[in-house]
Amino acid sequence: MIPKQMREFLHDVLPKRTWRNRLRREGPMAFMEFGPLDVDRLQRLGIEVDRLGPWLVVCMWHEVSRLEVGGYLVVDNLAMGRPSMGGIRMLPDVNPAAVHNLARGMTLKNAAADLPYGGGKSGIVAPRDLSPGERTEVIRHFAQLIHGYRDVYLPGPDVGTNDADMKTIAIQNGLDCALSKPVDMGGNRIDQLGAAAGGVVIAIEALLGEIERLKALPQFASLQVPAWPEISLLIQGFGAVGAHVALKLGESSPANAPRIVGLSDATGYLYDERGLPIQELLKMQDEHGIVTFPYFRERLIEIHTPNPQTKFSNAPNDLLRESAFCFVPAAPVANYLDVDPASQPSMTVDRMGKWAMIVEGANTYSPDPARKAARARMERAVYWQAGALIATDYLVNSGGVIFAAQERMIKTPDHLRIPEAMLGDRQAVEDWLVNHQADLEVLAEQRRLAGEAKRNEVIRRNMKELVDRLVADPDMLPCEAAESISINRIASSESYRTVADVMEPIPTITENRTVRDAAQLLVEKNSEILAVVSEAGDLSGVVTEWDITRASATACAEDMPLPEIMTREVITAKPTDNILDVVRQLEHYEISAMPVVDREGVLGVISSDILARRTLYRLLQTQA
Repeated sequence: MIPKQMREFLHDVLPKRTWRNRLRREGPMAFMEFGPLDVDRLQRLGIEVDRLGPWLVVCMWHEVSRLEVGGYLVVDNLAMGRPSMGGIRMLPDVNPAAVHNLARGMTLKNAAADLPYGGGKSGIVAPRDLSPGERTEVIRHFAQLIHGYRDVYLPGPDVGTNDADMKTIAIQNGLDCALSKPVDMGGNRIDQLGAAAGGVVIAIEALLGEIERLKALPQFASLQVPAWPEISLLIQGFGAVGAHVALKLGESSPANAPRIVGLSDATGYLYDERGLPIQELLKMQDEHGIVTFPYFRERLIEIHTPNPQTKFSNAPNDLLRESAFCFVPAAPVANYLDVDPASQPSMTVDRMGKWAMIVEGANTYSPDPARKAARARMERAVYWQAGALIATDYLVNSGGVIFAAQERMIKTPDHLRIPEAMLGDRQAVEDWLVNHQADLEVLAEQRRLAGEAKRNEVIRRNMKELVDRLVADPDMLPCEAAESISINRIASSESYRTVADVMEPIPTITENRTVRDAAQLLVEKNSEILAVVSEAGDLSGVVTEWDITRASATACAEDMPLPEIMTREVITAKPTDNILDVVRQLEHYEISAMPVVDREGVLGVISSDILARRTLYRLLQTQA
């Protein structure tokens, strides 16, 4: 059944004709798909189409499950490559706009991470109180829903899902159809390894070596950069990312680790300028799932000599009033700072503590114009006026997707792929995994080492490039610098693609045919151009819609031989030409399409319309 919240939302925003025309059923599954040309329908779903995407939006549900199973898939952009990658968020109130925001973040994150994959995300509409059996059933049915999109979307874990859920999807769809699987599937288990948190720590280390250069800007002129052991940190959200940040900061040398002076969770916040007892708090989190109130109760009240220097408050957001050298937002709160209290941020800028840098562990990016404008206002106050550097989320917390991508980049050997006949049979798959355990563990270790090396390289490069751009342009905001890093990588990746990657078939017609034949073929094939070929198959010329229109305007006979109206001097492209060269040619010659030819003859066509549909044409035009 379609979840009630999802059903009510879709019936409110989509007219009945959309349900009639777009609803597609495959057995018990139902789908409604929308592409980048569905501007009005996507607006009704809360999604604004722009130069990056989205490429595909799907509303889907399982109609015969005993549970309500449904959700959304957004493939935002595939310019970096196929498939897109991004996690599955499972919450009661997930909606298409939220999934698109996250998918856009993945487009920029994957580009910033220099991964050859696009950006996507999906969301399951589900209650929080599912039993373990119900949870497995929901995930299994959602795996069935996304199976048909496996060529353009690969899921991983996100808020509400975990590595075990990815195992369920892999059992249903195959090992290569889910990311961040457990080690017994050869996976890189990003939750267990703290892959995203490791990237945050690398970013802090890298920025410590780069931030001195910002002293060239007036707001950083008096900046004092401490040594590594003297750094103080605040962590908002002591959950999957925040706790792993604390753990990894002390892994290499606990005695010389930075001081975590404050942290928060759902029950409050703790602050001690001497540093909090992180190992004790990590143990407490394992026991309780939360730390601040249990620590307050067990250590600050029940003992006979409470420590007055450790502060506790049951208002978690008040952590942002405290000061430290570095602030790490790691709670699932995009709007942690704002200048406008009406947006209900965690804290308004005028009340925040003093920080030298903010390293975003949580996902904060949104393509929504209003939210982007609010973000820019916040950064003007925080970066320009308060002198705090902001390292944007997708430049920093890409460790998870970098680790997950290794499961695609280091291919699964054929002998370690689950036999097709076993898929969906959990016990049979579990038995098969036991029999291949040793080989799968070796594969998992290869992927882990590759992930660590790639994460270290990419995030350090991103931090250097962020500071490079800010120093070079004092008027640039950190959010603008971060977006330009990702978009330039996307544009660069497009310029390496060739005509062969995007060309489409071109209808051909022989020289001995007539104008009427050409007109009929243009209509039949719904094409703007025909290739005219000789008997040997060589290109002789082209006929376009404009040629037919011009012939009709001059009262040309319908049985006139085609060579009388065709264009003989043809600008052509080779299949090995790169996309950027083709854009330049189309604009230089003021034409809309070119046949693609090589020694074998006519292979296809490349046009402005094809480029607009299959590449970032407008973005490439700015590079031409």
